[in-house]
Amino acid sequence: MQIPRPSDTAEALAAVLALRQMADELEAKTVQLALRNGWSWSQIAEALGVSKQAAHKRLSHLQPSK
Repeated sequence: MQIPRPSDTAEALAAVLALRQMADELEAKTVQLALRNGWSWSQIAEALGVSKQAAHKRLSHLQPSK
């Protein structure tokens, strides 16, 4: 996949949206797996480069699937 030039506004913005959606999906699945594997919110936050509070606030709705 080639990243569109910013001057190609419509294509570039569509790519930004697609990348955000893919990143959100990957993050959600990975956090669920991390929690299921016993990771703490501190470990998850450190891996994501955010504070524990920020990670928990944004992602605490994710529960590991059983």
